[in-house]
Amino acid sequence: MSKPTLKQIAVAAGVGSATVERVLNNRGGVRPDTVEKVLIAARALDSQRRMPTMHHSIRRIDVLLVRPETTFYARLAQSFERLTASLDPSFSVLRSFVDEQDAAAIVEKIRNPPYRRAGLIITAPDHPAVRAALFEQQQAGLPIVQIVTRATGIASDYVGIDNYAAGRSAALFLSKMQSQVGSVAALCHSPIYHVQRERIRGFSDYLEEYPCEKFTFRHVLFGHDEGHRSADLLRETLTACPDLVGFYNAGGANSMLSEVLRDRCPIGQVFFIGHELTERSAKALRDRVMSIVLDQSPELQARRAMDLILSRLNLIATPVDNPPIPFITLTAENV
Repeated sequence: MSKPTLKQIAVAAGVGSATVERVLNNRGGVRPDTVEKVLIAARALDSQRRMPTMHHSIRRIDVLLVRPETTFYARLAQSFERLTASLDPSFSVLRSFVDEQDAAAIVEKIRNPPYRRAGLIITAPDHPAVRAALFEQQQAGLPIVQIVTRATGIASDYVGIDNYAAGRSAALFLSKMQSQVGSVAALCHSPIYHVQRERIRGFSDYLEEYPCEKFTFRHVLFGHDEGHRSADLLRETLTACPDLVGFYNAGGANSMLSEVLRDRCPIGQVFFIGHELTERSAKALRDRVMSIVLDQSPELQARRAMDLILSRLNLIATPVDNPPIPFITLTAENV
């Protein structure tokens, strides 16, 4: 293929041909962000021209996540790792995990990175100090994308499913697909995550708006996505409500919850709805212990979040639409 022309590079970078000529011949007088746009466009077009060395050309994007031990966040981190390999070498994506219980450490990560960064993609609890730190960075002009869950009051881009709709969908499936009469309970991490509050709100709102005489909504439990704690809460609920026929898990720990139901209940007694497809939740579906799994496609979330950051940095020419990420409904028949 022939070497791209200055005009072709200029069109790709959204600048004039004279600007491209100045950058590629290292003549100076061009803003650093424009220089980077030209270099990225030239590399994307496979230009064989020797590129000028820029001491500050690397743009660092921080990705801060929580709970690395969970399958979902492991999938999300791996998705960002794969995306990093596909980006231009002038970008560096730095992934790290923060302790969800340590608000001070999260704030320190947000406020004081050890390098100059171009953007921040973050999952964090909805804590006042975290909100304040994000607001400060936003006011300073840092592009921020919140992924999976959000801190309330922060007007940054949010990437994730419609969690309220997911909760309502769980209640609809339960109402339409469970014919037995009895008690219903729900489990989530805790109120510290907006995502969990929205799922439970959607679930309870649907049951209130479309009352079903066969169900009595008994409890909302807080398991903090800890397997043993969540399992103990389910055992206690089964003891207190031996007529349990519906259980919605808005958080993690599906595998241990499935084990409790295998041990304590006949197959089909409890209509069990959970989130996130894993090998264990797929097996629970096939074994008819779980009834429905709602998967929120972390790979799509990572791709959208990265596109939004690149758009905010004026490195994507076309607008990036950001509707809710579609969640996938899985049963024993399609897993």
